[in-house]
Amino acid sequence: MGIRKLRNNIGRKIRNLRQEKGLSQEKLAECVNMSREHISCLERGKNSINVETLYKLAVFFEIDIKSFF
Repeated sequence: MGIRKLRNNIGRKIRNLRQEKGLSQEKLAECVNMSREHISCLERGKNSINVETLYKLAVFFEIDIKSFF
């Protein structure tokens, strides 16, 4: 799997989790102390995501970090 596909898959997972909770990008960004723009770029696979950010999102969504892969 290439890096672009991996970023897209992780972004799709973030978007699905956010939507399942009924959150806007703005509300998620506020809850995890990020900008809405950053959340948007992550969801669209435009930005690479680091381990710290993955961890922060996993804790927020109450999932195992491995669930993103």
